[in-house]
Amino acid sequence: MTLTHKILNMTPSATEAMTTTVGNLKRKNIDVIDFSVGEPDFPTPDNISTTAIQAINEHFTKYTAVSGIYELRQAVCEKFKDDNQVTYTPEEVMISTGAKQTLFNAIFTLCEEGDEVIIPAPCWVSYVEMVKLAGATPVIVPLHEEDGFQLDVEEITRCITEKTKMIIINNPNNPTGTVYRKKDLKQLADVLMKNNIYILSDEVYEKLVYQDNKHLCMASFMANNRSLLLLVNGVSKSYSMTGWRIGYIGADKAIISAMDGVQGHVTSSANSIAQKAALEALTGSQQSVTIMQKEFERRKNIMVQLVREIPLWDLSVEPEGAFYVFPNVSKMFGRTGKGIRINDSVDVVEYLLEVAHVAVVPGSAFEASGHIRLSYSNSLDNIKQGMQRIKDAILLLD
Repeated sequence: MTLTHKILNMTPSATEAMTTTVGNLKRKNIDVIDFSVGEPDFPTPDNISTTAIQAINEHFTKYTAVSGIYELRQAVCEKFKDDNQVTYTPEEVMISTGAKQTLFNAIFTLCEEGDEVIIPAPCWVSYVEMVKLAGATPVIVPLHEEDGFQLDVEEITRCITEKTKMIIINNPNNPTGTVYRKKDLKQLADVLMKNNIYILSDEVYEKLVYQDNKHLCMASFMANNRSLLLLVNGVSKSYSMTGWRIGYIGADKAIISAMDGVQGHVTSSANSIAQKAALEALTGSQQSVTIMQKEFERRKNIMVQLVREIPLWDLSVEPEGAFYVFPNVSKMFGRTGKGIRINDSVDVVEYLLEVAHVAVVPGSAFEASGHIRLSYSNSLDNIKQGMQRIKDAILLLD
């Protein structure tokens, strides 16, 4: 068997791998508390599920247009207008099988061999691999923990070359929970417009922002050259619809048309029933979003407190959005417990899974090897029990 160079050069998703591992352990009746999962633990709201059932009963089960049903694309336009103060037409919007496919479509459509794509890190696990699969070169720009993992526009600017085609940002950020500042977003937009560089702005966590923090859409700063902006979102996180697999993008009409061609050959349209459900999510009651946001904020406050009580851990950056904490665990490196030597964040993950039966994700998967990611998308009982297990396991280290 001969695999392609692109596949051999690809690193599998660490988060997906951990999901498989946890599933295998639970099937063996091992009690694992899972802090690795990147999805809300709430059920999909009833009004959304009822709409999907109605779509089935009405036999809305056939192919749709590749770019999605017109009503949903129009609803996305209204969402962009109401939430983000940016105007799109349905011809400038595309629906895909999750925001993940939307991101890949955009990268694959615009980037190729010889191109460079700047990715500030820590960053979501799949950005780097998508860029590599498209044949382009990822350029990682490390952000600084002491500055709250905020955008370092000066360093980003220094990394721009004649080959730079795109920058990818995620705001609020997975895994750090950082919400990017207005001054940095504006400065970044000015740099990109000056240098004619695309920005792929992944804003899928925009409705999960806490305390006095405010999410600012990248469109707010790109009015002078909207053709460079690709604005990505979806219903997975805000409406607890991860398994429904609906994401969407707003972009220049010519880019959408090209992405439509790509998707037409790869998957065709997104699931017809899920599109109807997503239409209800965007246009129906938003009460569930508010309920989830408030509950996540409550859990965040408790998990942050418990994380800061863990020996050998440091959490200087409190999450401002999404549902993750990203502690620095480098003080664990070089220590041994239960016969397990810890040299990096992957070893930390293996140790906690083996000794504490708690699943987390290594920071190396997010281009930040001194950290690990924990999700507080879990019950308060599991959060408290899991953090106690972690504390007990770390106390065993020499």
